[in-house]
Parts: sequence; structure tokens; C-alpha cells
Amino acid sequence: MTSDEINRFLGELPGWELVEGNHLHKVWTFQDFSSALHWVRHAGAICEEQGHHADFQLGWGYAAATTYTHDPEGLTRSDVVLAAKFDAISDGDDLA
Repeated sequence: MTSDEINRFLGELPGWELVEGNHLHKVWTFQDFSSALHWVRHAGAICEEQGHHADFQLGWGYAAATTYTHDPEGLTRSDVVLAAKFDAISDGDDLA
């Protein structure tokens, strides 16, 4: 994806950040650990369905996802699709 395409998609993905020009990252907040874990389980199922896997961080009241393609060319549309699907299951608010 070109820089213009990435910036356009980021405009449609609130809370997602571009990291090092080739990773998308977002953090969600939840009421407790159980809720965050529940979200990660759903996000993991989406990864399996898509055949494209994110890296997750999980702790009390938060979950974070980083998605990227192991490709020297950078982000692909698969990363953007995965990010949008994660947003569709989100119940949390972004951390500042």
C-alpha cells in the first residue's frame, strides 16, 4: 500500500496508529480482565477466519492489537481489513 492509501484508511480506522510505517496498533479499554480476555478471544477467532494473525497484549482492563504483514513492502489491505473487523467487536474505549 502507498502512503496515501495508508493515510486514507487510517482516516476510516479511529484510534489506530501507524507504527514505524508498517504496523497498525490500537489499544482498547475494558471494565475488567475478563472482558478484555473475551475480546481477545473474539479477535483471535477473526484472525483464524482471515488466515492473517495479529499480535496481542492483554492485561487488566485493556487489550492491544498490532497487525502487519511479514513483508518488506509494508502494510497490505489484509491488515486494514483485520483492523476494521477488530473494531466491529470492540466494546472498549481507546486508551490515550
